[in-house]
Amino acid sequence: MSTQPRYLVTGGAGFIGSNIVSALTAAGEHVRVLDNLATGRWEHLDGIPAQSQIERITGDIRDPEAVAKAARGVEVIFHQAALGSVPRSVETPIESDTVNVNGTVTVLDVARRQGVRRVVFAASSSAYGETPELPKHEGMTPLPLSPYAVTKLACEHYLKVFAGIYGLETLNLRYFNVFGPNQTPDGAYAAAIPRFVDAALSGRAIPIYGDGEQTRDFCYVDNAVLANLLAATSPRRFAGEVINIAGGRRIALNSLVHEISRVLGRELAVDHLAPRAGDIRHSLADISRAKELIGYEPRVRWEDGIQPTVSYLQTLREQGPSSASTQMTSSRVELPKPAAT
Repeated sequence: MSTQPRYLVTGGAGFIGSNIVSALTAAGEHVRVLDNLATGRWEHLDGIPAQSQIERITGDIRDPEAVAKAARGVEVIFHQAALGSVPRSVETPIESDTVNVNGTVTVLDVARRQGVRRVVFAASSSAYGETPELPKHEGMTPLPLSPYAVTKLACEHYLKVFAGIYGLETLNLRYFNVFGPNQTPDGAYAAAIPRFVDAALSGRAIPIYGDGEQTRDFCYVDNAVLANLLAATSPRRFAGEVINIAGGRRIALNSLVHEISRVLGRELAVDHLAPRAGDIRHSLADISRAKELIGYEPRVRWEDGIQPTVSYLQTLREQGPSSASTQMTSSRVELPKPAAT
């Protein structure tokens, strides 16, 4: 197999990106990673056994030269890099727009100029907003409630436009509440599950914004990685389609706390806080289109993802990022090897 990387993962030192890198290298692929380390950590990749198959580039997706260097010669880009978090975008909307939208347009423009075949984009279920209809399906009119959601929706339109004008193959994967190893609980903008688990491990009350009966469609990270691999290797020709990537089940935050409590073997205290601006009340995905277009079906139930997530965060607290990453890579669900293209 050639040592020239066929795959570029932007944001590959981040949560989902590092898991994609792990799966690709396990399948024997050489992978190039571009990350500015604003939220990602190279330590997330340190535990991957096949270090010689990973090329690391520190750079920003808003920098055309850095993106051009990273995209040179690759066939598929997994575009995971973004400034995440709804609350962060509410506080700093200009920064979210600059990174997410300008950065994505830069990636797309470099991709089409360099002859990249396909770009698979990390879109977001936040684009649906607070619509009463459940489950959420791709034919619904988006009603974003936050600057973050607007940026992700704008990027979807850009992917479709670049496919139509330039012939660049593009596909939007709308993630629903992905969680798992390499998702850290750092800062005020951390996602619910790592925040909840970290609070429990620290002996603090779990913070819930609202009454806890709001629901989410939690998706274990191996399911999201599988979707990316299927999207990258599908024989179909894509032109900006949008597909939901989720577990297809509706879980209340109170039920999530109960499951974490069961895994830890003890009762957990909960601190109910005022609801946050921009948060949606209920979320559930219709994943039938993902099955139709790329053959996606979730392999890991959300309940079965809690134990490895807890184990990762325990190791992170006790031994640091590198040890936690090693623990993560040794306990992965086996993912399919990308097919030759």
